[in-house]
Amino acid sequence: MKKKILLALWFSFLLAAIGFLFWQNEFKYSLPTPIPKNYHSIAMGAKIDLSQCCPFDSKPVFFHFFNPDCPCSRFNVPHVAGLIKKYGDRVNFKIVVLNKQKTFTIEEIQKKFDAQIPVYFDQNIAKKCGVISTPQAVLLDSSHNLYFRGNYNKTRYCTDADSNYAQMAIDSLLKQTNSPSFNALALRAYGCSLPNCTK
Repeated sequence: MKKKILLALWFSFLLAAIGFLFWQNEFKYSLPTPIPKNYHSIAMGAKIDLSQCCPFDSKPVFFHFFNPDCPCSRFNVPHVAGLIKKYGDRVNFKIVVLNKQKTFTIEEIQKKFDAQIPVYFDQNIAKKCGVISTPQAVLLDSSHNLYFRGNYNKTRYCTDADSNYAQMAIDSLLKQTNSPSFNALALRAYGCSLPNCTK
């Protein structure tokens, strides 16, 4: 009888440990990011003035909001690197690192994406673009109006070609068609919450 009780306790502990690990590493990141109390909404089409921190030219601008410690951010690095390679001659890509806990160098971030593109560590860029989590994509048109703010894909690894939201937005802007109509999965923030980029 004692053995059965110990065995039941052991299996209960294992199940609880597996459940906790699943919550920590998977499920909590599939929930929408809570909207902060002091959040100031930025409407699509709004003019985004970042002239004091980021030099611009006449090309559209793509901001990738990234936290090296966020699992969701790490999973989509290859996808973002692919977007930079594919569209880098027509779109100005910029990475904004949002992590208050650690210090990362520009070179370390550029190496992760295999791209020599500007890297910023300015939390105000996220605030001005209405970003509350990582990873997030922000696309500004050539007049610096907000064209898209949202997710890259409905899957963490960006493997669903039918939901490549950020890429669809880039294609639409470059072809100068109407902005695509995205569902809540594209526009609602998921991932690691700001300001500390934890869930």
